Amino acid sequence: MDQISLRHLHAFRVVAASGGIRRSSAALFRASSAVTRSVATLERQLDVPLFERKGSGMLATAAGAVVRLRAERIEAELQAVREDALRNAGGKGGGKVGSIEVLLNERRLRAATLLAEVDHMPTVAQALGSSQAAVSQAIARLEDMLGQPLFLRSAHGMLPTDAGRRWVERFGRVLAELRHIPEDVGALAGVVEGTVTIGALPLARTQLLPLAIAAVLERHPRLQVSSLESPYGELTAALLGGHVDFIVGALRSAPGDAFSVHALFEDKAALVARAGHPLSRKKKLGLADLQGYPWVLSRPGAPLRESLGQFFRRQGMAPPTPAVETGDLALLRGLLASSDMLTVLSAHQLHYEVATGQLVVLPFAMPGLERSIGIMTREGAHLAPGARVLLDEMEAVSARWRK
Repeated sequence: MDQISLRHLHAFRVVAASGGIRRSSAALFRASSAVTRSVATLERQLDVPLFERKGSGMLATAAGAVVRLRAERIEAELQAVREDALRNAGGKGGGKVGSIEVLLNERRLRAATLLAEVDHMPTVAQALGSSQAAVSQAIARLEDMLGQPLFLRSAHGMLPTDAGRRWVERFGRVLAELRHIPEDVGALAGVVEGTVTIGALPLARTQLLPLAIAAVLERHPRLQVSSLESPYGELTAALLGGHVDFIVGALRSAPGDAFSVHALFEDKAALVARAGHPLSRKKKLGLADLQGYPWVLSRPGAPLRESLGQFFRRQGMAPPTPAVETGDLALLRGLLASSDMLTVLSAHQLHYEVATGQLVVLPFAMPGLERSIGIMTREGAHLAPGARVLLDEMEAVSARWRK
């Protein structure tokens, strides 16, 4: 399918709001024939009628209703960018901020979002299949319309200004809404397709996500799933910018007003060692039993590492000093299996090693190390059908574990 045009979508939204081509033509300052072509192009691209043509006007079909919802969300984002630009300009040249029409160009928005990611204009040009001059002109048009720079040239490349960072985040959400339109329309016919992009934190990667993804893809083979395993801060930024549909894993406290969280199940940390470890022969362990053994732990600042430190301090003891610090689960597994090292980790993360007898959960109680595992979405997000189906499946998997 060809890329849906923001200008065609804008014309469609005005027609849907006014109920007719002629009335929308005046509002858009475009000829009726041009507005008709925009609507027809959208219908051809989506392969579905968006309006019922009647003598009393044009009424949106079911497909038209879902497209209109996305169109309104897109224009709300772009309008917020323009209003922010007007506030920034204040009394100093506020008239320089142009109309929203310049923002109705998906190629310009994509150039800006890519440049904010890579800071390098030639790379953006290559990704877009365009020339560097064309990318530069696209950015210049946006900056001219908004009355201020989006990027500043530095020794590290083209870096977004504070305002540019806010606006590019909204541009990313606009492009995500645009991508979801064909998926919304397809779902009306029972076809779940498109790509779901997940921000996957460690606690969800071993069992929850594989089980849910496999079940969903069996029912909806046209769906594609992409996972990102970046640090938490990068994932939340990607979520705000529309690059990630949701984040799944251990929930952090006070994520902020920009996010919405939903807990799936409670996870308990466990003391884990290799099968045959000297401590595995005991029926119950105390703190004194752990003395003298080396530890492999996550890096300082990781939520579980902080919770473990608090646990030991509540017992009046200093936290263990790890022989190895790592965030690599494969390295941790190898170290545990080949030495007498200890670790504290979610048993879910080492489920398969425990199930096959390579590792064992030691009988050591650690109250206070429970964590909520769940989903984080952007507040107010309207998820695509594929993302909703996957979230429902994760809820079903978690419900079975809670029994």
